[in-house]
Amino acid sequence: MESVYDNWDMFQQYLNLLEQHLGTKSEIVLHDLKKDYGNTIADIRNGYLSGRRVGDPGGDWGIEVLSGTVKDGSRYNRVFHTRDGKIIRTSTVFFKGNDGSIVGSICVNTDISDLVRCEEYLRNFNMYDSSKSDQIPESTIFTDVNELLTKLMNQAVAMVGQDVDKMTKEEKESVLRYLDEKGAFLITKSGDRVCDFLGISKFKLYNYLNSIRGEKETEK
Repeated sequence: MESVYDNWDMFQQYLNLLEQHLGTKSEIVLHDLKKDYGNTIADIRNGYLSGRRVGDPGGDWGIEVLSGTVKDGSRYNRVFHTRDGKIIRTSTVFFKGNDGSIVGSICVNTDISDLVRCEEYLRNFNMYDSSKSDQIPESTIFTDVNELLTKLMNQAVAMVGQDVDKMTKEEKESVLRYLDEKGAFLITKSGDRVCDFLGISKFKLYNYLNSIRGEKETEK
């Protein structure tokens, strides 16, 4: 298999099964991860839950897996909150092609908001515990890939703990290292936005990225 379209009929059967079995409270998404990350959604069922449609982007987890930062990308029953207050239980499985590279994924996002508001035994049934440290604190669903890049840049600044206009050269390099590890530069034209954000030239950006990627190869 070179892409999800090589087994399109099979994937359609999977999505039909999940849609019929899980009902309207579960969004099922098929991502074509051979496409530009800004429009990976190849098929989506019950997209009203996130407001997404075919041609929209993937989230921050998928881009980390594609960047190689995460080796075993499939995850099950993670919980996050959307901007409009929904509580979503999400599971993702990735598919590899004949050459071993990732070609696609299926995500199931189930709205468990009403159940979480019920008695404690229903909360346990949904595997949701707000005290767990591994819960995702912010939305991971985006209708514009630029929102994903903005989130990653803000996370990088928070990690450094310094305003961009006051950052030293070393602190800006830390921001670039963080963005590279998170897969930010897989986003089309991300280099232009990062250069504007940090106030650096394209020349400096590429020189530093070459340097840190060389360090990674040496560490291997």
